[in-house]
Amino acid sequence: MRVACLGGGPAGLYFAISMKLRDPSHEITIIERNKPDDTFGWGVVLSDETLDNLAANDATSAEAIRAHFAYWDDIALHYRGERLVSSGHGFCGIGRKQLLILLQARARELGVDLRFETEIGSAEDYRQDYDLVVASDGLNSKTRTLYADSFKPDIDLRRCQFVWLGTHQRFDDAFTFIFEETDKGWVWAHAYQFDDDTATFIVECTQETFDAFGFPDMTQDESIATCEAIFKDHLGGHALMTNARHVRGSAWIRFPRVLCETWSHENVVLLGDAAATAHFSIGSGTKLALESAIALAEYLHTEPNTARAFQRYKDERRLEVLRLQSAARNSMEWFETVERYLGLDPVQLNYSMLTRSQRISHENLRARDKAWLEGAERWFMTQAGVPEDAPLRAPMFTPFRLRDMDLKNRIVVSPMAQYMAEDGCPTDWHLVHYGERAKGGAGLVFTEMTCVSPEGRITPGCPGLYTPEHEAAWARLTKFVHGVTDTKICCQIGHSGRKGSTQLGWERMDAPLPEDNWDVVSASALPWSDENATPREITRAEMEEITAQFVASAEMADRAGFDMIELHAAHGYLLSSFISPASNIRTDDYGGSLENRLRYPLEVFSAMRAVWPEGKPMSVRISATDWLDEDGVTPDEAVLIAQAFAKAGADLIDVSAGQTSTKARPVYGRMFQTPFSDRIRNEAQLCTMAVGNIFEADHANSILMAGRADLVAVGRPHLADPYWTLHEATKLGDRAATDWPLPYLAGRDQAWRLAEREAEAVRA
Repeated sequence: MRVACLGGGPAGLYFAISMKLRDPSHEITIIERNKPDDTFGWGVVLSDETLDNLAANDATSAEAIRAHFAYWDDIALHYRGERLVSSGHGFCGIGRKQLLILLQARARELGVDLRFETEIGSAEDYRQDYDLVVASDGLNSKTRTLYADSFKPDIDLRRCQFVWLGTHQRFDDAFTFIFEETDKGWVWAHAYQFDDDTATFIVECTQETFDAFGFPDMTQDESIATCEAIFKDHLGGHALMTNARHVRGSAWIRFPRVLCETWSHENVVLLGDAAATAHFSIGSGTKLALESAIALAEYLHTEPNTARAFQRYKDERRLEVLRLQSAARNSMEWFETVERYLGLDPVQLNYSMLTRSQRISHENLRARDKAWLEGAERWFMTQAGVPEDAPLRAPMFTPFRLRDMDLKNRIVVSPMAQYMAEDGCPTDWHLVHYGERAKGGAGLVFTEMTCVSPEGRITPGCPGLYTPEHEAAWARLTKFVHGVTDTKICCQIGHSGRKGSTQLGWERMDAPLPEDNWDVVSASALPWSDENATPREITRAEMEEITAQFVASAEMADRAGFDMIELHAAHGYLLSSFISPASNIRTDDYGGSLENRLRYPLEVFSAMRAVWPEGKPMSVRISATDWLDEDGVTPDEAVLIAQAFAKAGADLIDVSAGQTSTKARPVYGRMFQTPFSDRIRNEAQLCTMAVGNIFEADHANSILMAGRADLVAVGRPHLADPYWTLHEATKLGDRAATDWPLPYLAGRDQAWRLAEREAEAVRA
């Protein structure tokens, strides 16, 4: 096979090596416009896993690369005069120039034709003369642009500006992050050693800070001098250096996140940054390139034809790319919004930084550096007022206070519809259901949405709080919870709006009843779907009537013994329909601007807060995004919505998302709604509760310790296991729990013994 590799970076070189190893008869030519030792960037970071993959593919080049590695185990954070260090992370770095030299030598040894200082022509021309054209032509791939109709690239130019520099200052003991506050904004650096006397020093800042400094109008020398002044306390008198003198003007760039829908066009295939990029903050760009090069070479030799090889290459490597891009996106977005975290205590900021990609979890940090994590956990406990000599516990078992309500821990049983009420009245099902979950160790249990009127129910099976019988049934339930547990209980109160008069959840969710439907109202006369009835646009008189119903329910909740209430203003129900522009097209004072759309929900909230006891907390659930491309609530607006409710007296923002439109396009994943809680908590400085696909203690502890929420709601796991909280404590080795029901202590002791036996077996 005659192969042309367009671009002589690590991707093209390693692909050529991998092909030659599989069949020396291949004629492979690498065409590179630059000199052999020209390179943008300084060091490259690889993991032990990648090194093992390289060794399995080509032991010779892997050994040469390993011989030039600088190794470090620590991560250091420099912030406000403090240096915080955690260990056990295991990095290795090599100079990019050195890596290229080693790969070039190996390629020549195997008979690859290397043509440097040769301008790369159009891939269309090479296609005629070569059996295979590998476009390894980098971030700004001309080949990707040429065949854009086939590759369908998605290029997202990110928010921060950065410049890749080097220095002879040593950072050989840790991968180092430095945050410096200036009169023009925050500037930070990513620094790491890659040989005996040189380190990478990437400087990054927001666009606003970049503009405030005037970097766009500076020469490279002026820009470097400015960076040296910013980081003078960390450079030990050493200069910052650039190897981008060939770049005209400023060497600062914004990172382009690249992902292509397809990776091949006839006999042309994309490789490395031309196909996909991963942000430098997790150091995986070169890893992706090298491992993709191995895969492409392998599939070209094992599949029956090029087309099949290309398809397998794209299908299998794209999964790995998406996984790494997800982690890289999390890390990148953390740095893009880092200014919201720079008010955190250094301990919490460091934890937030270490876990930013979500690849490192709470227990993974314990395995890496137990002493550091235990120190962070102790700090978290003392912030909550726990005595220094108390047994050390994970963040999820730390107490929390809202007004006069003390929670024994941060775990909340989410509101989850049961559809088991009779004429709005909770039954023995609810007594057992909520009673068991209260016995299961959570600090707070939420009821499902409890409706303010028969017409405000979602389904005929939904409970209410609008008759004396309802109040009595709920009082029986709260009496049980308070009598046998120290768990608190919250009543979530709402009105279904246009999503009412629908079938039970296990029948057809959100579909209208086959018969006996009741009239529904909403902010505007817009049906939930083409199948659902068109609601009446609610009148001002009806709004006042429903406000009175909310107030009456709040008063009943107090008499029934609830510790807390929550106003449901999310998920497309009545109050949510006012907030979202996708469901509110009113032209009066309750439609249009966000201020107008919030007017009625705030009226309801304020009326409820006025009758709810001063010492009892009240929360509000919001949808922080409608997951719509346009005409929906955005995360930016969610901060303003949360602030408005907090100003009206909300003690906690229950941050959910979506379920407001059938056109929504949610992005699912682990903890997928937590970023909205994170933003509201750290930008608006409000107490929040995180929800959404949180199913492990590790998730809860990571969220809390990083300051992404104050409480964590766990839903479906509590349906499967009412004792989820106690069982997770057992798995973690927590033996400080005192909330096992007394009749169950024998079961607790056995569970602890079995867990300890299993842990010993793992250690052995």
